[in-house]
Amino acid sequence: MTERHAALFRNGRNQAVRIPREFEMEGTEVLMRKDGDRLILMPIRKNRLLDLLASWEPLDEGLPEVEDLPPQTRDAL
Repeated sequence: MTERHAALFRNGRNQAVRIPREFEMEGTEVLMRKDGDRLILMPIRKNRLLDLLASWEPLDEGLPEVEDLPPQTRDAL
């Protein structure tokens, strides 16, 4: 695991940390969670489902034939 000291500073009423280049995250937002005295930052990746779907190859097989039956009628209670 890579470790490095980072500076804490105030930004208005918020505390901030300078993230060194080797720890930079993608995107513009993170999900922040506290675990004991640890602060865990996880990048929020937008459109992850769309990215996943775009990476899939199209299926070569077609959909099965489905018999088009008329709607069933039922007696009212």
